[in-house]
Order: sequence, then C-alpha cells, then structure tokens
Amino acid sequence: MPEASPSREAAGHAVAPPCALVIFGATGDLARRKLVPGLYALQVEGLLPERFDVVGVGRTAGDDASFRAAMEDATEAHARVPFNEADWTRFADRLHYVEAHADADGGLDPLVDLLGELDGIRGDSNHCFYLSVPPSAAAPTATALALAGLANHGPDAFSRLILEKPFGRDLDSAMALNATLHECFAEEQLFRIDHYLGKETVQNLLVFRFANGIFEPLWNRQYIDHVQITVAESLGIEGRGEYYEESGALRDMLQSHVMQLLSIVAMEAPSSFTDEMIRDEKVKLLRSVRPIHPDDALARTVRGQYAAGMVDGMPAAAYRDEPGVPAGSLRETFVAARLDIDNWRWAGTPFYLRSGKRLARRVSEIVIEFRNVPHSPFVGHVPTPLGAVAEDGIEPNRLVIQVQPEEGMTLSFSAKVPGQAMEIATVSMDFSYRSSFAKDSPEAYERLILDALCGDATLFAREDEVAESWRLCTAILDGWRAHPPAPRTVANYAAGTQGPVGADELLWRDGRRWQPI
Repeated sequence: MPEASPSREAAGHAVAPPCALVIFGATGDLARRKLVPGLYALQVEGLLPERFDVVGVGRTAGDDASFRAAMEDATEAHARVPFNEADWTRFADRLHYVEAHADADGGLDPLVDLLGELDGIRGDSNHCFYLSVPPSAAAPTATALALAGLANHGPDAFSRLILEKPFGRDLDSAMALNATLHECFAEEQLFRIDHYLGKETVQNLLVFRFANGIFEPLWNRQYIDHVQITVAESLGIEGRGEYYEESGALRDMLQSHVMQLLSIVAMEAPSSFTDEMIRDEKVKLLRSVRPIHPDDALARTVRGQYAAGMVDGMPAAAYRDEPGVPAGSLRETFVAARLDIDNWRWAGTPFYLRSGKRLARRVSEIVIEFRNVPHSPFVGHVPTPLGAVAEDGIEPNRLVIQVQPEEGMTLSFSAKVPGQAMEIATVSMDFSYRSSFAKDSPEAYERLILDALCGDATLFAREDEVAESWRLCTAILDGWRAHPPAPRTVANYAAGTQGPVGADELLWRDGRRWQPI
C-alpha cells in the first residue's frame, strides 16, 4: 500500500516505489534537456527502484531503439552526473516509446496496451504521468487518461499527474482548469511542478529560517525594513515569440516563480515539516497579501519591454524584432511590483518583486534589508555614502540569498577600517554551497521528479495556492487592461541594463533602492 503523504525526512533520500513514469511530449525540449537526464542521474545515485519503467509518448512514429538513441545523445549532453556507458546501458533498458494521441477516440489505446504489458512484468500498476505538453493540451490529456482507465488511484496502486506551469492565464481560467482536472483526478493525485522550488537554496531557506534560533526572532516588521525578490534573465525569449505574446513576464514568472519565493520567505513556521502543513502556511501567507486594486496598478507596479541593446558584449535585438512578435506589441518583458502583507509579522514592511528578460545578467536572489539602528553616534565617519542610506552614511545590514546561478548567502554588516581614524566600511560574510559541501547540488527536476514518484507533495503547488496567486496577479492584469500604455512608451529599457527607470522610482519614492542586478 503506498504512503499517502510521507514526511520530508522520510522522502529526503527515499528510493521511489516500483512504477512506470509516462512522459507526454517525450520528444520535446524539456524531456531531452531535463527529464530524461535527471532520471539518469537518479539511477546513477541509486534512487530509482529496480522495477521501474520510463515510457515516452509522442505524436510521431518511433520505436524503443530510436527513442533510446535520441535520449542517449541528450543525456550525454545535459546530465549533471558524468555519462558512463555501463550506467547508460542499464538505464536504457528501462526506456520505451509509444505513439499515442490523446485528442483522438481510442488514441491512448497503444499506451494502455504497453502499460499493461510492462505492469505485468513489474508486478504492479503504479503510474505517474508527466504532462510536458502545451498548456492547451493539459486538460484534454488528463481527460483522455481518465477515459482510458488510467486515473485509478487506490490502496493497491497509485496514479499521479505531474503538470508544468502555467496553470491558467488568470483566476477564472485557473479555476476552470482545476475543475476539469478534478473531474478526472483527486487533488492528492495532482503534482503542479514549479522547478524553482526544487532548487537547493530555496529548500535551504526553510532550514535557514526554522532551524536557526539566531535569525527567526529578527524575521519580522520590527527588524526588517523591506524585502526584495529578483528573478532576472539576460536571455531574451529564445524563439518563443508566440508563447510569450500570450503570457508575458507577469504570467510567466511573477505568478509562479516569484510568488513561490515570496510565500516561502514570508510564511509562518509550520507545526511539522509535512507537505500539507507547509502548503497550509504558504496559502495563509498569500491570503494575507493585500490585493492591488486596478485603479492603483500603475502606482504599485511597473511594466516594461526591452529595446535593442548589448548583452554580454553582444548586440541584442529589441523584443518587437524577435521572431513571432508583432511589430506593435505591448507585451511586457519586465514587471516590478510593491506588495504589502496584512498580518502581524509583516504589516508595514513592503515586499518589492521584479522579473525580466534581457537584463544585465542572470540572477535570482532574495534581499532581506534590515532596519537601521535607532540612533547612530557615527555621523560623519563614513566618507562616501552610497545611495539611499541612513543619515550617518552607513549601509544597512543586508542578507542576500542567492538562488542562481551561484547558490549561497551573503550577510553584510558594518566594521571599522583598520587605522587611527574612526572610519566605517561595509564587509560581508559569505556562504557558498559549492565550497562548503564540495559537491554539486542535484538539478531541481531530479528532486521534484523523485518527490512525485514518492508521493511527497511538499514542493508542489496545491489548488488553493494557485488560486490565491492568480487572485493577486489577475487584479494587476485588470488594472493594466484598464490603463493601457501608449505604444511609444512600451519599449522603455535597453537590453543589458537594469530595467525600466520606473522600477527604480518605485523604490525611490519610499527612500529605498534595488540591489544592483
């Protein structure tokens, strides 16, 4: 009998139970770059069971041999662990391919037949279905699985569905998607994946907050002035013009990745480290975020679109010149917002969020800026104040949590410069995963796939969490629709820069400044 909800401690190094993982969209980019190489790494590290199958489902003709050959090339190019021929040979025996069509009557019959054959060999009927498909195909595929009898879940066998974002385009569509999914699968069978939650630093943030007595007493409005969350990319839309025109930065990044980081930074401590307890606290936090009224959207948010510029010393085209993007597009490639949390821990402490394409560099980080001392005797002892700092010129203490590309933390504080004069400078203490543990962190998808196979939903979004996130973001979208920008003002930052000036002004108005990208 499978465990319904194993604890994080139990699942941390658990070996997955015997089952078949079925990947819809197995010939796509995600399967080639992340999913299959991640499964290979799990096998090398001994985290896959002996009785385990991977079934690739595609809409084109193929067979096991051609699928294995294509995945061998992909794994050799993208796997985190070194590629080894003997390890690959053992792994390749688990790989199967079937052509099937979820949008046709009886289109999944070939999959049903193959799973029946493999289940008989393994001796179980446990299935995980990974939907690496376009958003429009997610609900129809779930329905087709149910009609084919593959959604059955009980004490003797499990059936789980793993979905990639986006989970809708706004609150109404997200609720409609949930309703359709629940016609086929119970909530406990659904694993909505956000790969940011699989990153080691994001998980370590929970340990940092709730396992260290030194920081938790300071983690509130009394000691923290404000919080910044940045998810910046130097890349453009990478040929995904049509998709990005439908989504934009708010739907693509803020509603998912950034809101997930917000909920973990600001949530209350769970009473125990189990999936439902943690997800309950995240939902309670999101319900405490004050919605931005549509009439306030322009004052509380900033949107932008990149113009031509230079990134890493190379010319970068404007968004409107990217393939698949209309010449007069108003779609945002950058979004920033100020959010307020109406609860006892955070009232009066603003949270500033931003995410964008074609910025100065690729970085995801959380900046916790602490309040200045109530009275400083050091006025005049800091010769060169930088930006919006206290009257005495001393930089505020900051804790910077780096999520990517390097994983670690930096705590900055003031210290006296050696010498006869009382001169003060900012210094820092650094923690790096790479140097502290002398081992590579697992890829986010490795952790999340293993958790889904084990039935641990801690790092996956629950339906009410998705709804609350969309509630906040839909209000912003409504405000933007009510106040469309003038076409000439849309492309308001050059590629390779810090983003729109309006994003800086969002903080300047409050006497604060962004951590530079």
